[in-house]
Amino acid sequence: MMQDLLKDVGERMQKACEALRKELASLRTGRANPALLEKVEVEYYGVPTPINQLATITAPDARLLVVQPWDKTIIPKVEKAILKSDLGVTPTSDGTVIRVPIPPLTEERRKEMVKLARKKGEEARVAIRNIRRDGNERVKAAEKEGLVSEDEAKRTQEEIQKLTDKYTKEVDKILQAKEEEIMAV
Repeated sequence: MMQDLLKDVGERMQKACEALRKELASLRTGRANPALLEKVEVEYYGVPTPINQLATITAPDARLLVVQPWDKTIIPKVEKAILKSDLGVTPTSDGTVIRVPIPPLTEERRKEMVKLARKKGEEARVAIRNIRRDGNERVKAAEKEGLVSEDEAKRTQEEIQKLTDKYTKEVDKILQAKEEEIMAV
């Protein structure tokens, strides 16, 4: 029973790290990354649809994204949606593809991005600590009901703490890599 609990806690902490990775991928760093446009939604037949479900997004070089909608009639809508997004980019179209040049970030904007990344990292750490708390409460409840011995409960709580430390370090590594990426000129 305690092994299942540890496995569950570990998987949930892993998911918190994956969520952070995904969240940070959509942060603008000055390099062209198709993940930048993931949150952009286009009005398509009256339904807000993520841009990556309507078009192919590629990064032919470090300063350019190319969006190729499958339905050529929505090119103006895609352009408008990219303009409305808070990415600070200006798309241009030639009728078949949309080119999105990624301007280099200013020093001030880089620092803002690092702050935002740290905030997201702290949210991930809080999520991991909440998972730890939840796991410890489940262990205490099982101990109270007499399902596990006091020693086994203590051992399980120590394992949960080890998992917490491991995934907190993982969050720090993810954050460090993203900060270096943002600050690289």
